Amino acid sequence: MKVFAISDLHLCISGAKPMEIFGAGWENYQDIIKENWKKRVSEEDVVVVAGDLSWAMKTEEAEKDLSYFDNLPGKKIIIRGNHDYWWKSISSVRQILPHNVYALQNDAIKIGEYIFCGTRGWTVMEKKPLSPEDQKIYNRELIRLELALNCAKKLHTNNEKIVCIIHYPPFNSAREINEMVSLMIKFGVNSCIYGHLHGSCGKFDEKVTIKDIDFYLTSCDLVKNTLVEIY
Repeated sequence: MKVFAISDLHLCISGAKPMEIFGAGWENYQDIIKENWKKRVSEEDVVVVAGDLSWAMKTEEAEKDLSYFDNLPGKKIIIRGNHDYWWKSISSVRQILPHNVYALQNDAIKIGEYIFCGTRGWTVMEKKPLSPEDQKIYNRELIRLELALNCAKKLHTNNEKIVCIIHYPPFNSAREINEMVSLMIKFGVNSCIYGHLHGSCGKFDEKVTIKDIDFYLTSCDLVKNTLVEIY
């Protein structure tokens, strides 16, 4: 069993919001991802999609975009991104999920020798302090991250690897250890998958290791629309 990841697909099956307007790297990107996916993933494997799945505003609209995963092999795990406005509640999301797609929200799931947990996350502090509103949301996401990690801890019974999924980068561009990274260290996270970043992000590597945790950036345009192999 292998674990792959990708994020920020920004699907819009209706074609109302084509990603090609953002540059050549988005041309035919959905077909490129599918081709790479089918070539590398078996039914026993897991593919994590770390947020920003669909441009839809309503759950019923997102259902069409989620059909993108219908005929793709493997088990898929998704979390909410900042543009997933259709993601109103976890119960409404789970009602429309295609076969073999699992949504996480402040909780965890065990598949084989891996435990997956996660939350959306939020902007972290760079050189200037966060605004009061951003700090409020960030603090809330810290609570949600700890809830997810506690769920993972309860499932951790036989040396499984813990994979934390978060949409926003969990650290700043200097990769400083903050409250989010500290929580991951505390709970024994082995790897963290995130996305959100686009375009020229030279300050962020596709993989960086901090305190024995491997952090993977998986925004599809930055990884050339190919799945990132985590395990």
